[in-house]
Amino acid sequence: MFENTIEDFNIKINAIINSEENHLKKATDGINLCNKTLASLKEKVEQNDFEATPDEIDFFKNTKTLPMSYLIYFTELHSCELRKPKAGTSYQIEFLEKEMRKINKFFSRNLDFVNYMEQGYTYIDHQFFTRNHGNSFPFTPMTDYYQYPEFSSSHDMLWAKIKAMHRFIHYIREAMQKLNAGNTTLFEEKKHKVLLWTAPKTALAELIYALYSNGALNHGAADINTIASSFEDFFNIKIDNIYKTYTEIKERKSSKTKFLEELMLNLQQKSTKKTNN
Repeated sequence: MFENTIEDFNIKINAIINSEENHLKKATDGINLCNKTLASLKEKVEQNDFEATPDEIDFFKNTKTLPMSYLIYFTELHSCELRKPKAGTSYQIEFLEKEMRKINKFFSRNLDFVNYMEQGYTYIDHQFFTRNHGNSFPFTPMTDYYQYPEFSSSHDMLWAKIKAMHRFIHYIREAMQKLNAGNTTLFEEKKHKVLLWTAPKTALAELIYALYSNGALNHGAADINTIASSFEDFFNIKIDNIYKTYTEIKERKSSKTKFLEELMLNLQQKSTKKTNN
């Protein structure tokens, strides 16, 4: 019911993130896209309610939190860009350090819930991610944002903000690195040798989606864009449009997991191969 909406959102949000526009323009475009996507999801929920509780949990835990987390991220980014000092490197660094401290306080205030989610627990998801209002929850939900009762669970907004703050941390770190170019006291030099991805980009897309589908990074909290950006940084490669590549992979007439199958086969052969040791 929501697959096409989310797939369309992923393509458009990726285009915004990878555009050459400045941060304020990206934030404005991102906010508009997120609001439209959330309105579309809300309309679908109102027209066709969930058939079972697991469907409702999956929606408020995984589907709605994708555009909502980007809405929160772009809102924070927009505010940060407007409030950031326009001149003076030391003032700008001090401002960004304060932003980072606020993020740390947010995670500290919600430590129990962050731990629950990042450990992959599910035993009280029926309380956190269904519309059972009025229950007594062991963790305090976030109430900073207006919520539609028929389109909100008690903790979907908090989970979305946790995801958003992970992205916001990445933005602040990049901003501080630019301001501290050549300053090795704040950012240590990389100790490892530079690694280049030399297999086809479609192979990398397979690996990224496999890790995403398995929830192997950040206990499932990392989304496709975050994972792809991290791979770009680590392997010194530019991934043009991972969603388009993934669509091409799905449309293959041959195996859709060719690279992953090769990895598995090569590892099995190596692990069973006799050695002289």
